[in-house]
Amino acid sequence: MGQIAIPCMLIRGGTSKGAYFLRDDLPAETASRDALLLALMGSPDKRQVDGLGGAHPLTSKVAIVSRSSEPGCDIDFLFAQVGIETASVDTTPNCGNILAGIGPFALARGLAKADGARTTLLVRTLNTGTVAALTMDTPEGEASAEGSARIDGVPGTSAPIDIAFLDAAGSVCGALLPTGNTVDLVDGVPCTLIDNGMPVIVMRAADVGRTGYEPREALDKDMELKARIERIRLAAGPLMNLGDVAQKVVPKIALVAPPRAGGAICTRSFIPHECHASIGVFAAVTVATAAALPGSPAASVAAMPQGRERSLPVEHPTGEFTVTLTLGGTAERPVVERAGLLRTARILMEGRAFVPARVMAAQAGGARHAAE
Repeated sequence: MGQIAIPCMLIRGGTSKGAYFLRDDLPAETASRDALLLALMGSPDKRQVDGLGGAHPLTSKVAIVSRSSEPGCDIDFLFAQVGIETASVDTTPNCGNILAGIGPFALARGLAKADGARTTLLVRTLNTGTVAALTMDTPEGEASAEGSARIDGVPGTSAPIDIAFLDAAGSVCGALLPTGNTVDLVDGVPCTLIDNGMPVIVMRAADVGRTGYEPREALDKDMELKARIERIRLAAGPLMNLGDVAQKVVPKIALVAPPRAGGAICTRSFIPHECHASIGVFAAVTVATAAALPGSPAASVAAMPQGRERSLPVEHPTGEFTVTLTLGGTAERPVVERAGLLRTARILMEGRAFVPARVMAAQAGGARHAAE
């Protein structure tokens, strides 16, 4: 029995890297699709040596893309976080980094056309229904990879991709603050349980006995800290309308501290069991939102700018990630009307990915047995 070839692109989106597929090139049935994705990425295996995965959560990601069925939107995007040592394909969360690559992919695959020197596409993330406006340079009818935009965590410069989230609040948990509180005491630690595109538990690093400035490598080896924040995460899951999160990649954890490099706030983000080398797109937006809420742990350590339009550099282990917020409401009860940020993306490879035909044959056999 041979192999099945699937058209694929590898794209760096922001500080992540993923395999991008047209929806119609993958099985429509979820179990068959997930079995295919696991085989393509080489999971479960800690090295993912027999697949496309990069043996790290930031490089074991998949985008499934199609023209949108939603009036007013251009592209539909389903994000999948593929487990590394587990046979799991999680389509619960968003991923703003992989989202950044959707525009270049859509243009390259003919799902959309460029509109002059700058093109804006409205992309609906099917995981949560969130809609984002992606604006990119398209001087020759395709997404440019050349430019002066720089993001921490990626070497060199590239063309800017401006992302504006139009309706991210409560996209996974059902509300920006699923408990209705700015602060909840979880396992004895004051936390903000918040979702502005990504469910995140935001707490002061000092409240779990850390500075918030530790190197990522040190935090990854800190088993005592990891056990503590996992207890908090498991307790917070039901409070955030997420149920039992033991096998889920959400909620994430963000430890916050006063900024040290001229930013608005310093972070150490867990995704959820490894310390992030930087911070995810939606996690940065959500932490910045938490910092704008009076009385929150994040607000207590943040150096917040003033005004309706605010630019918040979120510090992380390898630099900073600037989030722009448009705030309405009142000083006591601010409302985040719009959140935006800058990303870059680059197409790395286009070709065919191969998966052993026995993988799909096994799925077909299992379906027959179930029917019998």
